[in-house]
Amino acid sequence: MPSTSPDSAAADTVTGPLATTTGGFAFDNSYARLPERFYARMPPEPVAAPRLIRFNHALAAELGLDAAALDSPEGAEIFAGNRMPQGAEPLAMAYAGHQFGHYTPQLGDGRAILLGEVIDRAGQRRDIQLKGSGRTPFSRQGDGRAALGPVLREYVMSEAMHALGVPTTRALAAVTTGEQVVRDAFLPGGIVTRVASSHIRVGTFQYFAAHGDHEAVATLADHVIARHFPEIGGMPDRYLALYEQVLERQAALVAHWMSLGFIHGVMNTDNMAISGETIDYGPCAFMDAYDPATKFSFVDEYGRYAYVNQPRIAPWNLARLAEALLPHVDADTERGIARLGEILGTFPERYRLHWRAHMRAKIGLDREEDGDDALIEDLLDAMHQGGADFTLTFRNLADAVLDDGADEAIRDLFTLGDAIRAWLPRWRARLAHEARPPGDTATAMRGVNPFVIPRNHRVEAMIDAAVTHDDFGPFDTLNDVLAEPFADKPQHAAFQAPPLAHERVTLTFCGT
Repeated sequence: MPSTSPDSAAADTVTGPLATTTGGFAFDNSYARLPERFYARMPPEPVAAPRLIRFNHALAAELGLDAAALDSPEGAEIFAGNRMPQGAEPLAMAYAGHQFGHYTPQLGDGRAILLGEVIDRAGQRRDIQLKGSGRTPFSRQGDGRAALGPVLREYVMSEAMHALGVPTTRALAAVTTGEQVVRDAFLPGGIVTRVASSHIRVGTFQYFAAHGDHEAVATLADHVIARHFPEIGGMPDRYLALYEQVLERQAALVAHWMSLGFIHGVMNTDNMAISGETIDYGPCAFMDAYDPATKFSFVDEYGRYAYVNQPRIAPWNLARLAEALLPHVDADTERGIARLGEILGTFPERYRLHWRAHMRAKIGLDREEDGDDALIEDLLDAMHQGGADFTLTFRNLADAVLDDGADEAIRDLFTLGDAIRAWLPRWRARLAHEARPPGDTATAMRGVNPFVIPRNHRVEAMIDAAVTHDDFGPFDTLNDVLAEPFADKPQHAAFQAPPLAHERVTLTFCGT
């Protein structure tokens, strides 16, 4: 089949009138205009009795949707896949990927359907996708469905990450299906409606490269450039520039994760979005006590995707993208390898620059001085030795800027206190070099160190209440609490606390 190039409608910003559709979905589906080997056209599988659990009114407003029409039984039908809004062109995307280092040549949307794309009120193109919507040609032996627990986890975690300022996919709606899915037991089914700048992954490029379909790789790259990086579209080396843009976004993203103690848990190449958004909230979690080796994923037996390894896995994944783009970067293979390798080699320093900026802000440093990195690293070492809670340590430091008496609350977080007692005077001496008033420093620190995060034990308790008792009160409460994670709200203090010994959750699951 001949290749077709994406037209100008694939750009991030679209002007001109858009047709009104059911529920306000003004679809303009650029991915569906790509060659048919990029996807399989098919509708979602209907479900028995859809029920809307939560509808994201704030996100709906961003997307220009009709919230009154969609926060309804009719909306539940749309978000369950039983009814298609006008203009939707449902399809399952094709992609491949390295999973835990092992290449799988065909993955694709095995339980997701892309309904189409809308242009939001800011002029940005956004995908609307149903996850858990039934079998597709890419399902392999799976049922194409999602259990309710992972649906609720994705909703909570993705919206929490957005509130924390991390680039991420979003959750527009969650529904129960009225059906059960079989995992280790019979579980209620659910579907989450996911919104993203796009769902194109490193694995999407790998899929076509592995098939020797270089024409499709070029078509995909041009589509991505038009959609996400239009400023490089006219460059003679646009594919090399694309690679550098993707690498820079990933360096920034992983550094942001690390600054918050977030562990993705399944950094396969099919879970690395070209857009630079966090995607696929399977076995993810935030750490409590700081330990660089922390992992939660049940399937990550050897810690490949542990917290400390995330900055190492990202360039490994990006090397796979380089392999896919190589034939289009330079006709001379050796020269192409050198050019891509030179950019890939910049990842550690790019990551370090982003990480340093986040971490300096977390301890109140506005000016940059020699010795700042050592000060940060020594604090992390003290936290590791003392088993201190990651989030609370940094949050409490903001109080200590204004009151030496707050040091006691910090020291109480450490089972071994010698290192933190030695560190605090060094930190105060360094703060004395800052030009900002202490009050401004404390305010800035509270703006980057969250008061609350989605603690894993809270997430699991919320899931248990919904799955076991059909009680969505904890789910709604957790979403509401996490909507303003930096606000100091005493009424939410219980959600700030780390788990007690009997509440700790050490393993999480993908849900497939």
